[in-house]
Order: sequence, then C-alpha cells, then structure tokens
Amino acid sequence: MSGYNPEEQYNYLPPERQNKQDKLQASEDQYIQYDYQPPYSQSNYPHPVQPNNHFSHQQPINQFNQSYYLSQNQNNQLYNQQPYDQSIQTSDQLTLEAYSRANQPPVQPYSPINQLPADQFIRTFYQQPEYRQSNYMYPNVERQRQRFHQFRAIRPSTRDQLIVPQGFQYDIVATWGEDIGNGEKFGFNNDFTCYFGNNPNEGVLWVNHEYIGNLGMYVSGYMGEGQRTAEQIRIEKYNVGGSVIYIRKTDKGKWSIVRDSRYNRRITANTPINLTGPARGSEAVNGATQVIGTLANCSGGKTLWNTALSGEENYEGTVKNWSTPENPMDITHYGWIVEIDPLDPKSTPKKHTALGRFAHENAAMTVGKSGRVVVYSGDDANDQCVYKFVSDGTYQRDTGKQNSQLLEKGTLYVADFGSGRWIPLDIEKTPALREKYSSQAEILVNTRDAAKLAKGTPMDRPEDIEIHPVDGSVFIALTNNTKHGNYYGQIVRLVEDNNNHESTTFVYEIFASGGPQSGFACPDNLAFDTAGNLWVTTDISSDKLNTGAYKPFGNNGLFMIPTSGANRGKATQFASAPVQAELTGPWFAPGEQTLFLSVQHPGEETEDPRNPTSRWPRGDIPRPSVVAISRK
Repeated sequence: MSGYNPEEQYNYLPPERQNKQDKLQASEDQYIQYDYQPPYSQSNYPHPVQPNNHFSHQQPINQFNQSYYLSQNQNNQLYNQQPYDQSIQTSDQLTLEAYSRANQPPVQPYSPINQLPADQFIRTFYQQPEYRQSNYMYPNVERQRQRFHQFRAIRPSTRDQLIVPQGFQYDIVATWGEDIGNGEKFGFNNDFTCYFGNNPNEGVLWVNHEYIGNLGMYVSGYMGEGQRTAEQIRIEKYNVGGSVIYIRKTDKGKWSIVRDSRYNRRITANTPINLTGPARGSEAVNGATQVIGTLANCSGGKTLWNTALSGEENYEGTVKNWSTPENPMDITHYGWIVEIDPLDPKSTPKKHTALGRFAHENAAMTVGKSGRVVVYSGDDANDQCVYKFVSDGTYQRDTGKQNSQLLEKGTLYVADFGSGRWIPLDIEKTPALREKYSSQAEILVNTRDAAKLAKGTPMDRPEDIEIHPVDGSVFIALTNNTKHGNYYGQIVRLVEDNNNHESTTFVYEIFASGGPQSGFACPDNLAFDTAGNLWVTTDISSDKLNTGAYKPFGNNGLFMIPTSGANRGKATQFASAPVQAELTGPWFAPGEQTLFLSVQHPGEETEDPRNPTSRWPRGDIPRPSVVAISRK
C-alpha cells in the first residue's frame, strides 16, 4: 500500500464534509476516511470499521491482491470473506461460511476456522476492535447502506393497490397469462420466488403457482357449481406448478422477461416427475416410480447445489376436484417436496419421499457440523407439526448437483416442543411406530398420523421456516389457530443444541406475537436480509380481512422485524397488498437492491366476474403477478 494515494484515483470526500448529511448526499463512488484498528497483523488488509460501530462497504478491488471479498453489516459485529491463510486465528473467531475459490456454496458453517483447508475462503465474525487513526480511504457507505431495511414505514391500507414506502417503486416482472417464450404462458396464483445467478440485474427466476381456487372463473370459466369439464381441468392443470423465467433489468431500470431464453419453461400438473427415497416403487404409493405433475406449490427453498425446492401444500382438494373415472389421480403421489433444476431445461424434477408427505409450506436447507444436509419444513394446517430431515451422507461441494442424492436417505424428525426433542419418524428408531406401520415407506406416506403417534407437538399452522444468516437459529411462522383462540399467530425462534442443526435437542422462544400491539397478524412467509432483519408476509384469510379481530390491520402486508438491537422484535410495515391479495415469496436479488415478491389472488372473494372485488394491476380483472421492488 506504500505510495498509494486514493485522492489521485478516487473521488475523495474531504473530512470537513463528512457529516451525516453530506455523506447521504454524496455520490456512491466517493471515498471517505474512517478510524479503525485492523484485526490482522497486516494493516493494509480490508477491515475498516466506522466509528459509529457500523460496517458495510465494498472495497476497491485494485487495492488488494484478491477479489474474493464480501462484507456485510449486522449490529456491532464485523463480517468478511477472507483468504484462510491470511486471516488471524483467535479462540473467539468462528466461521460463518466457507467457500472455495470458485465461490461455491458454504461447506460447513459455524465451524472453527482451524478445521478448514488453507485454500478456502471464509466469512467470519468477531467482536468490534478498538480504533486508531488510519490513512486508508474507504467508500462512502452512508449511501450504500440505504437498502430495504432503511425505509419510512407505511400505514395499513384497504386500497386496491400495491403500496410501498416513499422512495421505492415496483415493476411487474410477470403476470398471469403472459407469454414467457418457447410457447409457454406464465401460470396462475404465483407464490414462492427464487433467484438464480450472481448478477443483480439479470438471472433466472423460479416461481411457484399454487392453486386456482375461486378465481377459476377467469382461468377456466368454472363458476363453482357442478363438475368441471375435461377442458376446464386441462386448463387448470396447466396453470399450477411453476415457471422458470429468465429476467433482465433494462437500461431504464425496468425488469422484464427475456422471451428468447432457452431457460424459460413450465412445470405443471402434467409434467412427469420421478420419485426418490424409501417410498419409491413401494406399495404405499401403489408401486409408482414416476408420477404425473406437481400442484399446490406453496413456498420452497434453494439447495446448496443451486436447485429449487417446492412444497406441495393443500393438495387434497385439488386432487379431488380434478380426479375423474376416466383420469383418476392417486392422492399418495402428492404432498411431497419437489426438486427442480431451473438451470437445466432438460432435467426431470424429483419428489423426495424421504422428506415426508404432508402440507409442506417450504423447505429450508442448511448443513450440520458434520456436513450432513438438514431440511426444515412446516405442515400448514391447524394442529399439525414441525419437521426436519437429516441426511445420512455428507455434503460434498465438488460433486455439485449429485448432492441431490443426499435427500434420498436420512432420518425425518418431528418436533416435540414440550420436551425440546426431535423424535425420529423411523421404524427402527421409534418402536411405537411399528404398532401401526409395517415399512418406512408407509410411515413417510402417512407422515401426519405417524407424527402424532410419535408424540410430535400439534402447532398453530406452522408455515414458513427460515434460518438466521448470522446465528443459525431457526425461525418458524405460526399463522394462527382460531380453534384455540389464537387469531393473530406468532413467530417462534428455535435454537438447536450446540448450535448444530443435526442435534436432537433444542430450546425455543416466542420471538414476536401478532396482534394490534405489534401491528401485524397471521405471519406466513419469512425471509432474511444479510443484515439479519426478518421480513414477514401476512396471511389473513381473504374473507376475514378488515373485519372483526382483523379490522386494525387493513389488507395483508409485508413487514420488517429486526432480530437484534434496540428494535428487536418490533415490526415495521413495508408494503400493503391490493384488495383480498396476499404477498408471498419474498426473495432478495444479489446485492439486495431488488426484492422480488408475489402478489397472489387479488380479488379472491369475487362472485361476479364482471364486477371483481379487485382490478389490480391493469384496472380490468384481477391478475396475480410477480413484482420487483427497488429504490427510485
């Protein structure tokens, strides 16, 4: 660094102009000076700290030998991605993530750095160091920190609009019926979204399409009386499942579908899907090794090997509506976690039976301390349970998508919140199950009943489950259970013993409770930003919105809740949905300058197709759509 003069190479913001107002007004390419104490023996490595105990910047690459560098901010702790052999090794330093030089997904989070190979890159956390004066120049982070968690809260609304905070805007990325290319149309009632790629302005988006429901009057013409015709069933089957769309942000800042992309395709209720795991080919699924279609696709997750997971949730009614004597549907073929590879247009999806069959809301994946893959999932119904799957084998970064086989063999557990234990739903490990079931396949096909037999704890509609990016704790949305007088729901924070997701014991707390005192009700989908803030969508039933106990909340919304600091557990409303719509599937693009969000079932209570209760977004009929929210 000797001889380096940033004033000659960068747009330097002088010290006399480094007050907060000037920093906010300065351009993002201006650099400012901070006091810091480097945590490494070499003072020229990139670990600056602001005097206000906040840290968030991207260092000019040409100041350093390596470009493998990532930094984030989370309260009074530092985060960085640093070559292992150049990092200081102290007893209080733990690895958050370990990367190869190809920047592959983490191998063994939360493990001591001295257990990692020297060629891996790590992201660590440690306590804030003391400061001293430094002559190094760092980017103007006051403006760069202005991301989604810095906004002026909106008020509850009953308007038929998607409302976002002042200074934000949204683009409609895809809407029901839109041409996505390759002869395909975007499906109905979009839900979970998942972005693939490192480019914040261009990538592949997977989108779930959950159900048709009351709005079938617009989709297939079915008005809710009598049996559906074969043509109506055909149309409805096509409109569920999922869409793969290649999207790009134009020079004018608007997101749209790249229609000539080879990635664009549909997965529907007619797509052949392979079964894996213990139930494959068993009597419990009537000998099936491949099934037809996926449906009721609610939320999901992303695997460590860069594929999408989609949860089949409320499948029973759909199967009943579409099954005919001429074309019967086997109900045991639905209710699974489906794996899709959006980046391989020729790939065949898989249903992983080892993860159990129930009303899967989502699938949150991580790895335990020994490297075994762990997947959490909730059963979205009153008095149902919380589950996790732990693979027998260990995740191997170098084998890529072959790691999918890890989801074929392992142990499915159900949570007993009374004792803080995970109970294996395994015919060999839990003798009580042998009283009713003769095979592991039979247990997995009847997961709900097996869980109750094993004394799993019935919960108040466990929906989305997500893993905190900093401390590894597990957040669970419990939407409500009016049978128990729980109208508002709550969010549970579960901590595994020894912070190991493979553990069979845990403790938990009520992180946040819904109600007028907190400003939100009926938490559903969850997402974290890299600062550790929790983003929560709400799921007040369409026929209950703005009435009775739910009158204070207006339409459904999106809320941000800090998980640490002075505002821990306090919800702030970021968005309000159109009339009778639900906001679902929040997912941040890389860099967190864009938030993808589904607007599902606007106008769901419509009875007369000529007089819909919502006309969002085009002013004619209600159209579920995916939006991209960004700052203006």
